[in-house]
Amino acid sequence: MSRLENLQQKMIALLGEQAHITLSTDEITLEVSADMWESTCLRLRDELQFEQCLDVCGVDYSTYGVGTTGEPSQAALVPAGRYAVVIHLLSIANNVRLRVRTYAANDDFPCIDSLMNVWPSVNWFEREAFDLFGIVFEGHPDLRRILTDYGFIGHPFRKDFPVYGNVEMRYDPELERVVYQPVTIDPREVIPRVIREDGYGVGR
Repeated sequence: MSRLENLQQKMIALLGEQAHITLSTDEITLEVSADMWESTCLRLRDELQFEQCLDVCGVDYSTYGVGTTGEPSQAALVPAGRYAVVIHLLSIANNVRLRVRTYAANDDFPCIDSLMNVWPSVNWFEREAFDLFGIVFEGHPDLRRILTDYGFIGHPFRKDFPVYGNVEMRYDPELERVVYQPVTIDPREVIPRVIREDGYGVGR
């Protein structure tokens, strides 16, 4: 039995049916419900020796797998909600990594428990996910923007946020200061397609 298979069996024995565990391409992914997020992470830290949280990121699945036809690809992941939080853990003691994912229950106001009490290193990661995706981390002691301006409106990594933004900044020589104004760039699609519809390129 490989190290990952051994970890998978330990996780099944520890968490039972409350978690969905998959082993694919030499990586284990654990999915848990939002209400079990913090308690599960505590158990992973204390009982399976995942001492470090290396990364926390937000994901917006609103148009995931949708091609130019507007229909979802059959091979696409079917997410349990629009917004997800994904963490990557490291067990130094067991020399193994783990991906853990949960979905926010409310798409209109995505909210997940903060993991600051489990791994204090998530502080700035959670602030970044809040800033870019608008995911609120309940219990975070200092949840405020970290990359955009404090007066910034919206969350730029959401799929429905305009590629060019809503406002632009320029220096006004008459006012002798920087001003914000509505964006004047003509929108056009310049983003490469990553997920293509079924049969893309076949017979061409």
